[in-house]
Amino acid sequence: MKNITSEERTTAAALGARIGDALAMPAHWYYNTKALKDQFSTLDSYKNPPKHHPDSILWRSQYPLTQEGFDILGDQRVYWGQRHVHYHQFLQAGQNTLNIYLLRKVLEQVTRDQGYDRATWIQTYLAVLRNPQEHQDTYIEECHRGFFVNLARGKTPEKCAVVEKHIGGMVGVIPLYAALRHLGKDHWFAAEQVLAHVALTHGGAEIKKAATSLLTLAAELWQGADLEEILQNHLKKQDLAYLQGPLVRMAEQPPDEVFGRQLSTACYLDHSLPGVAYLALRYPQDPRTGLVANTMAGGDNCGRGAVLGALYGLAYGIETFPQDWVDGLDPKNHV
Repeated sequence: MKNITSEERTTAAALGARIGDALAMPAHWYYNTKALKDQFSTLDSYKNPPKHHPDSILWRSQYPLTQEGFDILGDQRVYWGQRHVHYHQFLQAGQNTLNIYLLRKVLEQVTRDQGYDRATWIQTYLAVLRNPQEHQDTYIEECHRGFFVNLARGKTPEKCAVVEKHIGGMVGVIPLYAALRHLGKDHWFAAEQVLAHVALTHGGAEIKKAATSLLTLAAELWQGADLEEILQNHLKKQDLAYLQGPLVRMAEQPPDEVFGRQLSTACYLDHSLPGVAYLALRYPQDPRTGLVANTMAGGDNCGRGAVLGALYGLAYGIETFPQDWVDGLDPKNHV
């Protein structure tokens, strides 16, 4: 394998997160995999989201705040409470969900300022969420809604995070870490800043443990270690939170015998992060097959896909991704 530069690893980690998210976006939170296959056949290229989402539970989600400064739904509010509304109905093929849009913003800021500043990021975060027309995503995840509920109660932004346990909090871990390492920050400094960034919107011990596990993998990949080898080593030692259990054995089995049977496709870290590791082990140098398998497994495939894509990018560089996937990303959203 060719030598991969620091710059390429950094670019590829962000690119991989975008690819995994954009590929899965039309089928995000499909739990009926038969309906997913009936509607899309195989999602191996970027597609527009369908108007009808058979598994959507947006009708059960709520966000009551409408006062100025706290209305983070804007014109999308009319779709909340309705059945069969697609979570990302106004996005186009090759575009990304809000989580990745926020990742793009923080990476832009880090590049511009040659480092991460939490106070600066808070102002950017507030500006983006207060202007939902900017990102055009219908769904605002629970962590962001909880943040603004706490903000409306008078808490300072630094104290507004809600306790979380979803893989959505992991999508920026690897790309942000890579960006900071590329700027010359050492592992411990970069990891500390990543954890502080994640904790702003995703609080609690479970999130920190999961992010720490990903940061351990990222540190080894940054030094040129092989993705499959380091996963096998850590699974042998069972020393990383959420990356435990018989995942090496699972990797011998096809996705339809693992997802929905041994691993849930839901967003919770105790199944979603092992799901990422399973796919990386089964398809260690094959991002096309691995990311398509993730997409077709349904559930929170956007969250899993972003983390898996970032791992692939950090490990193997830009050339590991199919050129049509790279070219098909919406250029307005490039990171």
